[in-house]
Amino acid sequence: MKNKSIYIKKRHDFSYITIMIIAVLVLSFIAAALYDYGAKQEIDSVSEISLSQAVLSKRGSSGSEVTSIQKKLKSWGYYTGSIDGIYGSRTEAAVRYFQQKNGLVVDGIAGKNTLAAMGIQSSSSTSSSTGGYSSSDLNLIARAVYGEARGEPYTGQVAVAAVILNRVRDSRFPKTVAGVVYQAGAFDVVADGQINLTPNDTAYKAVRDAVNGWDPTYGCLYYYNPRTATNKWIRTLPISTTIGSHVFCRAK
Repeated sequence: MKNKSIYIKKRHDFSYITIMIIAVLVLSFIAAALYDYGAKQEIDSVSEISLSQAVLSKRGSSGSEVTSIQKKLKSWGYYTGSIDGIYGSRTEAAVRYFQQKNGLVVDGIAGKNTLAAMGIQSSSSTSSSTGGYSSSDLNLIARAVYGEARGEPYTGQVAVAAVILNRVRDSRFPKTVAGVVYQAGAFDVVADGQINLTPNDTAYKAVRDAVNGWDPTYGCLYYYNPRTATNKWIRTLPISTTIGSHVFCRAK
C-alpha cells in the first residue's frame, strides 16, 4: 500500500507539471500572437500617416512642411502656438484664418493652392526657391519694397514685390527686374532717391515670399495710395484689393 501511495503521488506530480508546462506554452503562444497583432497595427498606422503626409499637410500630419507652415503663419500673425512641426488644432485654425483672409477655400488643409499662397514649395515640387532671379534682382526688389512699403503690413510688402514680378512676366512691361523698377514714372522711390536706402530683413523676406509664389494681389499690375496719388489715370483702374494704405489694381 505504501508503494502504491508513492506511485499515485508521483503520477499526480507528473500530471501537475505537465499541465503547468502546457499552460505556459499556451500563454506564450497567446502573448506572441498579441504582440504580432499590435506590431502590425502600429505599422499600418504609421504607413497610413506617412501616406497622408505625402499627399498634403492636414490635421495629424507632422514634419518639415508643417514647420514651414507654422513659421509663415506665425510671422504673419495668424498662428500663436509653438513651432513644433505638428499639425494640431491650433495650426488648423491658423490655416483656416489665413485661407479666409486670402480668398481661398476654407478647409483647414494646406493643399497646393494654400501652400502656393503662403509661398511654400510643396514636398513634390522641384522648382528653385529663387525662381531664376539673380541676387542683384532680389536686392533691387527689396530696395523697392523697402522704399515703397516699409510702413505697410507685411502682406502689403509682399504685395508690392508681387506687383513688380507680375510686371516682369507681363508683355506690356520690360522683361527684367531692373527694367520694371527703373521704368520712367513707374515708382516714386526711384524719383525721390529712396530706392538707394538699405532694405531691412522684412523687405528681403517679403521678396522671397513673393518669388516663391505668394501673390496677395492675385495678379495685379498697379497699386497706389488713394490719399497721396495725383495721377488721374491710375485712379480709373479697377481696384482688386486693398492692403494697408495701398489699393491694388488690374489693367483695364
